[in-house]
Amino acid sequence: MRILLTGKNGQLGRCFQDVLKNTNYKLFAYGSAELNIADASLLAAIVQQVKPDIIVNAAAYTAVDKAETDADNAYLVNATGPELLAKQAAILGIPLIHVSTDYVFDGAAVEPYLPSDETNPQGVYGASKLVGERAVKAACEKHIILRTAWVFSEYGNNFVKTMVRLAKERDELSVVADQYGCPTYAGDLAKAILHICEQHDHGKVLTWGIYHYCGDTPTSWHGFARAIFYRAEALGVIDKSPQLKAISSDLYPTPAKRPEYSVMSTELLSRIELDASFWMAGLFSVLSKLK
Repeated sequence: MRILLTGKNGQLGRCFQDVLKNTNYKLFAYGSAELNIADASLLAAIVQQVKPDIIVNAAAYTAVDKAETDADNAYLVNATGPELLAKQAAILGIPLIHVSTDYVFDGAAVEPYLPSDETNPQGVYGASKLVGERAVKAACEKHIILRTAWVFSEYGNNFVKTMVRLAKERDELSVVADQYGCPTYAGDLAKAILHICEQHDHGKVLTWGIYHYCGDTPTSWHGFARAIFYRAEALGVIDKSPQLKAISSDLYPTPAKRPEYSVMSTELLSRIELDASFWMAGLFSVLSKLK
């Protein structure tokens, strides 16, 4: 099976390349330098050259705060690009696996969001990702959209690596304690996507649509930081855990509003033979690699 991957240099893209190393699948991976997914003619030429059996879109504009003042580029990558990928997939009659975000919700819920729940993004990033979702659904029948959240890994910039770095520099840290979500290890998400690819390769009839793929246990950023420090100190990644202070969101203002509650229900994953990410194990794996 031939897999076309976009966003090869991001956290998910790099983890996906790792999980494919022990398979016989042929991977054609592109970063933004080789492929601007919003360039229709270039994209069409590459798709015609590769002739993939499935497309995995891990490319995204994820600079949440920067997007507020860079909306044009955010929409190009998060909306136009996915639409063009979906159209190419439809021409070939192949599936598109597209990754989206918890930011499509407003965070006003009090119980985990279902894929069918009403969306209401509060910023440019979430709005651009929602437009991308809708474009994919409209252009390609064979689509699986995986909404994820709080992604971390051994690669790139993320909350886990930032906390480890700050723990080595400071004796005390203040972390927001009134925003709740589900951390997700990018390696687990990569394995989930590979499993979808395998099902397609084996001829299984997939149930197309939107799914939530994230960590199995909700926490706050403060709770996540506490878990990071506890395990990092036990593994010897840091010498000593800093004193951790819980603060409210209004004491840490950002250009883009974060959802206060973005816990997502993963119960529908059973339809495509997947389970939620066991993020505690993922955290242990990442910290072991960082050591």
